[in-house]
Amino acid sequence: MSVFYAILLGLIQGLTEFLPISSSGHLVAFQQIFHIEGASMVFDVVLHLGTLVAVFAFYWRDIVSMINEFFQWIGELLGIRKPKAKGSDDGYRTMIIMIIIATIPTALIGFIFNDLFEKAFSSIRIVGFTLLITGILLWLSNRMLKGRKQAKDISVGDSIIIGLLQGLAITPGISRSGTTIFAGMLRGFNIELATKFSFLLSIPAILGATVLEGKKVLEMGEALTDVFPMLIGFTVAAVSGYYAIRFLVDLISKKKLHYFSYYCWGAGILLILYSLVLH
Repeated sequence: MSVFYAILLGLIQGLTEFLPISSSGHLVAFQQIFHIEGASMVFDVVLHLGTLVAVFAFYWRDIVSMINEFFQWIGELLGIRKPKAKGSDDGYRTMIIMIIIATIPTALIGFIFNDLFEKAFSSIRIVGFTLLITGILLWLSNRMLKGRKQAKDISVGDSIIIGLLQGLAITPGISRSGTTIFAGMLRGFNIELATKFSFLLSIPAILGATVLEGKKVLEMGEALTDVFPMLIGFTVAAVSGYYAIRFLVDLISKKKLHYFSYYCWGAGILLILYSLVLH
C-alpha cells in the first residue's frame, strides 16, 4: 500500500465519518467511480481506531465526567457510595445511561440487517437517492424550532428513537451523524445537546464496528503488513476526524447545518445522473 493511498483513505474515513454526508455512501461512490479497491480489513480496523481517537480527543472532558458518574452510580447501587444530593445532577449520569440504552437498538439492527442493507443499497444509483434523503433530514434539522431539553431531561423514549434511527444509518448514503442530530432535534433537544449526544453515541458504534472487524481479521488470520502506511492512515483519520467534528460543531452553532443539505443534494443528483448516463 502506498503512502498516498493511505492518506486518501484516512481523509475519506476521517471527514465522512463525522460530517453529515455518509461515509459508507462515499465509499461506495469512490470505489465504483474511481475503481478504488476497498482497504484490507486490518487497515479498515486501523482507520476506525483513528476516528475513535478523534472523538475522545474532542470530547475528553465530557467522557471523563461520564465515566466518573458511571462509577459513582455503580457505587450507589452497590451501597458503597453515598447517593448524590437531589438537584446536583449535571446531566452526565443521565447521558451515559441513555447512550447505553440508545446503543441497544442500533446494535440489534446492525447485527440482524447489516448484510441485507449493504447488499440492497450498494448500488451507486440508490446511494444517490439516499443522499437526497440525508439532505432533506439536514434541511429539516436546521429549520426546527430550538428545543429546550438539557442532558438531564433525556428520556428512555428519546434514546430508543435516536438509537433506532442510528441503526438505519447502516444504509449507504444515510448519514449517521445527520440522522442522529435530526432525531435529537425531533425529540426537543437543544442543538448543542443534539450534536454532543450524536458524537458521543458514535463511540460505542465505532467501537462495535472495530471489534467485529477485528474478530473477522483474527478468524481469517490476515497478516499485519505495511505498518508505516497504516500508521499514516491512522494519523490522518484521527486528525481529519478531529477537525471535521470541530468544523461541524462550529457550523451547527451558527445554524448553518443546511450547507450540507446542498452538498448531499448535489452529490446525490450527480450520482443518479452518473448511474443513468455513464455507468
